[in-house]
Amino acid sequence: MVRIALEILNHIKSPEDLKHLSYEQLERLAFELRAEMVATTSKRGGHLASSLGAVEIIIALLRVFNGKDDRIVFDVGHQAYAWKMLTGRLDQFSSLRSFGGISGFPKITESPYDAHDAGHASDSLSIALGYALARDLSGKDNNVVALVGDASFTGGMALEALNYIGHRQCNMTIILNDNGMSISPNVGAFSAYLGKARLSKNYTTIRDGVEDRMTSSGRFGRLLMDTGNAVKESVKQLVIPGSQFFEGFGVKYIGPIDGHDIHIVEEMLLHAREVDGPVIIHAVTKKGKGYPPAEKHPDTFHGVGPFDIATGEVVSKPGAAPKWTNIFADELIRQAEADESIVAITAAMPAGTGIDKVYKAFPDRCFDVGIAEENAVTMAAGLALGGKKPVVAIYSTFLQRAFDQITVNVALQKQHVVFAIDRAGLVGADGPTHHGMFDLSYMRAIPGMRIMVPADSEELRDALVTALKLDGPVAIRYPRGSAPVAPERPRELWEPGKAKLLREGEDASILAVGDMVPIALAAADLLEKQGKSVAVYNMRWAKPIDEEAVAESADRGPIYTVEDNTIVGGMGSGVLEVLSASGKAARCTRFGLPDEFVQQGTVPELFESLGLSAKAIAQRIAEDLG
Repeated sequence: MVRIALEILNHIKSPEDLKHLSYEQLERLAFELRAEMVATTSKRGGHLASSLGAVEIIIALLRVFNGKDDRIVFDVGHQAYAWKMLTGRLDQFSSLRSFGGISGFPKITESPYDAHDAGHASDSLSIALGYALARDLSGKDNNVVALVGDASFTGGMALEALNYIGHRQCNMTIILNDNGMSISPNVGAFSAYLGKARLSKNYTTIRDGVEDRMTSSGRFGRLLMDTGNAVKESVKQLVIPGSQFFEGFGVKYIGPIDGHDIHIVEEMLLHAREVDGPVIIHAVTKKGKGYPPAEKHPDTFHGVGPFDIATGEVVSKPGAAPKWTNIFADELIRQAEADESIVAITAAMPAGTGIDKVYKAFPDRCFDVGIAEENAVTMAAGLALGGKKPVVAIYSTFLQRAFDQITVNVALQKQHVVFAIDRAGLVGADGPTHHGMFDLSYMRAIPGMRIMVPADSEELRDALVTALKLDGPVAIRYPRGSAPVAPERPRELWEPGKAKLLREGEDASILAVGDMVPIALAAADLLEKQGKSVAVYNMRWAKPIDEEAVAESADRGPIYTVEDNTIVGGMGSGVLEVLSASGKAARCTRFGLPDEFVQQGTVPELFESLGLSAKAIAQRIAEDLG
């Protein structure tokens, strides 16, 4: 697929223009939308496979509903690229996920068509339910639709919302976009349940055929039909496995239907719009549809970096350093070989966290629970209680969903669970819903939790070995991307709460953690050229804080803490707490992420804009010391 002339797409200025197109023109439009997605993401990267699979659904939605007055709520938002182009953002689409460009997810500040800042799974039903309740309380009659993927139903919040939707019987439509995938292939009983439904014929065809035959079979058949719902429901439950689940919640079920047939999707939406109460349309789609490499490897193209359109090969930088995730996985395999009690858990992210590599080595000791972080953490507590050493590998932004479980089920009971917090700090183009900028703050607040922040490849290996040797809850946080490579050496067990002095200095001290350590050293180099002598500590631990290092720094002069976590409650706050308890008088300035949500962009761009580059830090310290 190459860039093509946008014969129809270029003429779509608003969703109203879609209503004047023939179905033949709509098919061409779908092709053009996919071509534009592939062309843009080949340069920018992005969530391509999901958006390719939802094109016809989005076209039908915008033909049936008023995108501004009706509320269309996306779950996660990975499917939203066609939505953006068809709601007036085609000219901006080339800036997708870039610094200052449009977001990769729906965003209420970006367009009046966007109903919700999506980014995390399983929340669309709750948001849509809230919209429907607000509409009813206000006496309005606009439509509310939730577009949710099958994987999101493994998240408990989706089922909680479905339960209340059935109870309230609000007028709303749910489109279940069933592609059998989340990022990796879906797991669990619900996925298997939908698999059975995909194999059955279209519900409406079967229903209508049964009704026609019964009505035409004479007086007895007409009597049965007149009896009403009992017969229709029993027939439906017999032939459509998917209906049992949803209608048990009080939600009318239609499907499964072909989610790539615009005419059928549109017809079902029109039907659902006229039905009283909640309706779910089960649309079966193919993730990556229209671009062969994405169809063949939907997991790779779920969230992909720049790639070659002709081959689908991801563009990799020559000589790139090993990824933090791969270093973690390799060391976990090494430790698991020596200790049979070690088990690994992830929540629908085996490839993203490296657990897929561990699974290949130890399939019986790895568990992917689906999009269910609360279950992952609580299950880990049970495994620990059962004598195992669970390692829970989850992205920082998703782990915050399990704060209560970390607190009550793990920490309160002093269970030895190791949290491998991937994608900590700024993650780049995915923006505010995915930045891992709060983990130091929320983990530091939990009694008994110890938090390790390695600065390079060897320190990550040391941190994992140390964490497995400790008792009680312990977390290791590390960023996305490539790790600074240190020379290989024998493993070192870290003493809890002990920092490492990397550079001597007389005028001031910089206390840094993780991937901010190289930036702190670079800032010290710049200051040395200006005649300023600044010590640099690799703090290693965000909790407990090294009290001796803080005391030495206070005696030396001003203290500067540097972290890629929000400054509210982060490592710098821990240093202030130690200073306050010690009674030492020292000026302490904190460098970190501001108390606001950080937008998208490359990490260097964001650091520069936030005053966290080596140059900006050195300039600020020089002004203080000047």
